[in-house]
Amino acid sequence: MALTREQLAQRVAKEFKDGYYINLGIGIPTLAANYIPKDMQVVLQSENGILGMGPFPLDKDVDADIINAGKQTVTLIEGASIFSSSDSFAMIRGGHVDLTILGAFEVDCQGNIASYMIPGKLIKGMGGAMDLVSGADNIIVTMTHASKDGVSKLLKECTLPLTGKGCIKRVLTDLALLDIKNGRFILRERAPGVSVDEIVNLTAGELEVPEKVPEMVFGI
Repeated sequence: MALTREQLAQRVAKEFKDGYYINLGIGIPTLAANYIPKDMQVVLQSENGILGMGPFPLDKDVDADIINAGKQTVTLIEGASIFSSSDSFAMIRGGHVDLTILGAFEVDCQGNIASYMIPGKLIKGMGGAMDLVSGADNIIVTMTHASKDGVSKLLKECTLPLTGKGCIKRVLTDLALLDIKNGRFILRERAPGVSVDEIVNLTAGELEVPEKVPEMVFGI
């Protein structure tokens, strides 16, 4: 069974490490803020100028003046900083973000990402994505494995305009966790109840399948 948005966020949060500075992209990546382990300290950065975002607020805690780059209301942890977007992008471009989680429309087995434009459709825009993919060494993409029509989004070569080239090393989809290395996807984990054959059939790019592919584990 394909992962829900909440499960995707929960699984990608397992990639966090103590002491990391992390940028969470718009959409599913932002939800990962709700799944930071209680015994782990990470600092969430937003390109509009926040260092130290907390989880999404409850209705009673909403402050309309505190928003992330996607214009969603957020909370701040103790010691958080608010500063100009120019300082925020200097942090990103300077390579000071340890992990970036982004959404995407397409990813290919060369590590290219298309995440900001679909011809003929109105999209919010690139935002800080191009800076994030060029300024970070550790980027994980979260996305659906295929379109609603069953067309793979994990391709041999991206068909949409690129946000970045050769920058993606790991992809988490609603069906699987995959690494990208040496011009191919490598299957690492599969969603509970999803077969290897299902993943193979919905992956258009070259896919390496190890002898054993464990199911993802959720919870403690």
